[in-house]
Amino acid sequence: MTASTPIEPPCDCPLCPRLVEFREAWQTREPDWHNAPVPTLYPVQDTDAVRLLIVGLAPGVRGANRTGRPFTGDYAGDLLYATLHRHGFANDRFAADPNDGLKLFETAVTNSVRCVPPQNKPVGEEINTCRRFLSATITALPNLRAIVTLGRIAHDSTVRTLGLKLKDHAFGHGAQIEARRYTLFPTYHCSRYNTNTGRLTEAMFDMVFANVARFLAES
Repeated sequence: MTASTPIEPPCDCPLCPRLVEFREAWQTREPDWHNAPVPTLYPVQDTDAVRLLIVGLAPGVRGANRTGRPFTGDYAGDLLYATLHRHGFANDRFAADPNDGLKLFETAVTNSVRCVPPQNKPVGEEINTCRRFLSATITALPNLRAIVTLGRIAHDSTVRTLGLKLKDHAFGHGAQIEARRYTLFPTYHCSRYNTNTGRLTEAMFDMVFANVARFLAES
């Protein structure tokens, strides 16, 4: 990343040809949707207030790609924002619509890859290319202390963003990992697939954020 790297990609970001093609196909198919890189969602305070960053994988086709707000329009957002509310990181206005009145407190939500990928699976080159924006986002948060990584890909990209080795900071649901001046809290992704298969339960997900809340209260 250089000093000129923007925090958010432009609406017509050209960096990943496969993602551009997929995005443009959806622009033709659903012209009223967002169909562009999805920006980070910030709290009601300014960015200096952010102490917790949540890093997901990528926008879903009918979720954030449609609505333009992270984790808005699919099941993952229902679970994520309800859990954030329960631990004081958000209000209780989430209704899967960008105009629902949702507010975050000391928390920001972003994705490792900002554009929707085919089959919800970005490839390595796309993850690497988009990492410049994750790096810029983290750098722009001077009081950030905790990072929740949703799933292995988001976790690994975050570790690499911080210039650390994966073998020393391996993904493990419910772990608490020191990473330079940050502490990482990895969890299985809050997708419907993971909850339907039992890989992630609401109680398991809640435990992660209870640990985050405790950590921040003691920091």
